[in-house]
Amino acid sequence: MTISGDMQEFHGLPVFEFPDRDAVVELPDPASVAWRVSGPTYCDPEDEQWEQVFTRFLAAVDSSRVRALIVGGWDEAYDSSSAPIVAALVEAARERLTSLEALFLGDMTFEDCEISWIQQSDVTPLLVAYPRLKELGVRGGTALAFPAVRHTELRTLVVETGGLGADVVRGIVGSDLPALEKLDLWLGTDEYGGDATLDDLAPVLAGTGFPALRDLALRNSVLQDEIAAAVAGAPVVARLDRLDLSMGTLTDEGAEALLVGQPLTHLTRLDLSHHYLSEKMSERIVDALTPYGVTVDVGDAQEAEDDGDGEVYRYVAVAE
Repeated sequence: MTISGDMQEFHGLPVFEFPDRDAVVELPDPASVAWRVSGPTYCDPEDEQWEQVFTRFLAAVDSSRVRALIVGGWDEAYDSSSAPIVAALVEAARERLTSLEALFLGDMTFEDCEISWIQQSDVTPLLVAYPRLKELGVRGGTALAFPAVRHTELRTLVVETGGLGADVVRGIVGSDLPALEKLDLWLGTDEYGGDATLDDLAPVLAGTGFPALRDLALRNSVLQDEIAAAVAGAPVVARLDRLDLSMGTLTDEGAEALLVGQPLTHLTRLDLSHHYLSEKMSERIVDALTPYGVTVDVGDAQEAEDDGDGEVYRYVAVAE
C-alpha cells in the first residue's frame, strides 16, 4: 500500500486546496473547510515556494477564522527539513491563525515524496504556539523530534511513518496530555528508523498517562504480534472504545494472545486489517466479538512470501 491521494477531509471538515496564484476561484468561508496549503516538491525557478504560498494564503483569507490547516508539499521535501515551515506556522500563531484547532504537517503522496523520505523536524513548538489546538497530525518520521511536552487541549495525535524512532515514541508517551482521546502511531520497520520497543510503549499500555484516552492505534508495525500480546494484558485496554492493530504483520500467534487475554467485548471497534491471519483465526475473532456488538475488521488479508530457502517475509502496509 502507498499513500496515493491527498486528504479529502480533516477535523470533520472538507478539504479545500488553496488555489494557484493565477487561478480565479471563489474562496469558501474560512471556518467551513480545512485549508490545504501546498507547494511543489520539485520546484522550477518560476514556482512559488511553500512559504510564498502561505504568505499569499494569509493575505487572501481571514486567517483569524481558519479552524483547520493542512500543510501539503514543500520543495525537495526528501532533502529539506520542515523546520522553516514549523517556524512560519509558529509566527502566524501570534496574530493570524488565532482560531486554529487542527493542523496536519506533510500531506504528501508517494509521487510527491515517499513517506520515509519526508524530512521532518521538532514539531512540539506547534503545540506551544497553539495552546487551543485539538488535533495534530504528522506524516514522515525522518528527523522527526517530539520531546515531552504539556498541552491541555490536544485531543487527537496522529503520527504516520514507515519507521517511528524510539526517542519520538518516548517523548510522545512521556508527554502530559490530559485531554488526549485518540493516539494513532504508525510504528513501521527498523529499515526506516522504526526502532521503538514494547518498553518504549509501556507508559501508554500501563494506562498511567493520557487519562482521557479512548481510541488507541499502534499499527503498521513489524512487531504487531508482540504488541498484540502486550495489549492482551495491558491495563489501558479496559477504558478504550476503539483499538487498532492494523497495517502490520499480525499472525495467528498475536491473534491467539488477544483471544485468551483480557476481555475485548466492551470495544465498539477492533481493527486488524492488513494481516497475516489464517481464515480460521479470522473467523474465530469475528465470532468471539461480534455477538457483543464489536465491529471487527479483518479485511485485507495478506500472504507471507517464502523465498524457498526457509525465509518467510511479511510486510507492513506502509514502509518506504
